[in-house]
Amino acid sequence: MAEPKAAAEVPVGDLGAYQDAVRLILTSDLITAVHPRPGVLERVLPWADELTRDLRDLFGYTLIATTRHVRLIRQLDTLNPSRGKIFTTRAGKPFDRRRLAYLCLIIGSFQRSRVEISLADLVRQFGPVANSIDGLGFDPLVPGHKGAVVDVLGWLVERGALSLSDGSVEAWARGGGGDALYDIDHDVCAMIFRPSRPLQHLTSAAGLLDGAASVERRARRLLLERPVVYYSDVDAETAAVLRRDDVAENLAWLTGLVVERRAEGVLLADPAGRFTDRPFPGRGGVVNRAAGLLIARIADLLEEGDVLGRVHAAAEAEAQRDLLARIDSALPESGVVHDLAWSEGPHTPSGQSTEQLVFVERHRLEELIEVLYDQFGAASFTGTWQQDPHGLLDAAVTMLEDLRLIRSVPGGVLVLPAALRYRNISLAIPAPPKDQLDLFDGDPK
Repeated sequence: MAEPKAAAEVPVGDLGAYQDAVRLILTSDLITAVHPRPGVLERVLPWADELTRDLRDLFGYTLIATTRHVRLIRQLDTLNPSRGKIFTTRAGKPFDRRRLAYLCLIIGSFQRSRVEISLADLVRQFGPVANSIDGLGFDPLVPGHKGAVVDVLGWLVERGALSLSDGSVEAWARGGGGDALYDIDHDVCAMIFRPSRPLQHLTSAAGLLDGAASVERRARRLLLERPVVYYSDVDAETAAVLRRDDVAENLAWLTGLVVERRAEGVLLADPAGRFTDRPFPGRGGVVNRAAGLLIARIADLLEEGDVLGRVHAAAEAEAQRDLLARIDSALPESGVVHDLAWSEGPHTPSGQSTEQLVFVERHRLEELIEVLYDQFGAASFTGTWQQDPHGLLDAAVTMLEDLRLIRSVPGGVLVLPAALRYRNISLAIPAPPKDQLDLFDGDPK
């Protein structure tokens, strides 16, 4: 099957601007006049027709573009836990289940007939619904509940779904009896919540996955959406497509990235750091820098011949099945329209091999993070992590797993092949001046 040519109707002289628009679309959950930052909408809209065509033909994605907002609707072949990182507080902390539930209930409480709503009215509308759900609830006297509402409203304001016209939500959260008035943008709210299928028709999260995509389309999606694709994680047909030069080079032409191949897999490298929602390595925060130093130390141990165990890695399909089972265990039993239900997900092929990967036990990881604390001093890790090295280790491991550099397993982690790319990462994380106490400056998240 011939590979559809990316950017086929884009003049070569405009290719850089088009690639910039592609990167913005793919790294933004929603683009409005204010989100992710002013000016982005104007860089994307001129290419709406070309973007719609390329994203549809290559990946089966749907681009919704108006003069006021742009949203990319993806089709998923597998579940990707890292996609949930778009739901975060202004401090960078991921939404917990309460905040995610409140977000759905608050958006659902907006009535099309109303163009504005006060905070007091909003609470009166969504509070009883929250209290009707076992295990959720809303009590304004509970500080954690009010804090969750503040975070959700801040998330909606950041994306332009709400705009504060009067009052202060912070005053309300402090219990001073304050109120706030918000203007509602119903079109943006509708763009935020667009499930691929009606949720009441689902009896399994697998029903949200695309089971009809061709092997070529699945391969393109993997290469585009994952930091690295390992041949051992996919079936033989998909691996054969990924090994073809035309597929990877076509996506490099679309995005402006660089194809990097190794015996274990393929990735689109981003030397300029323009196409990522999680820059790595970087100075942006404690977790980022700690993760970089941790993976560098692990790579050093491998190069030094340190005795580390090797175990057979389970196929990624097993992890997907486990994740689906855990999600489905929390699905409600009532309210499902069973005569229209989707319960069958796509076939999830097993990996091609049962390769052996380096296994680093948990106690070794704890030793490595403690060495970093000894080397730089606990004060270098900001107040959030000074007394919690194991908590910082957990956060760093989660980040490295999202980047597909390691894989968590009971008792430790497996080191994936791409981790060795970062054996000299310490050179990219310069030491601070001697009079600078805080090595990990920046956002302490």
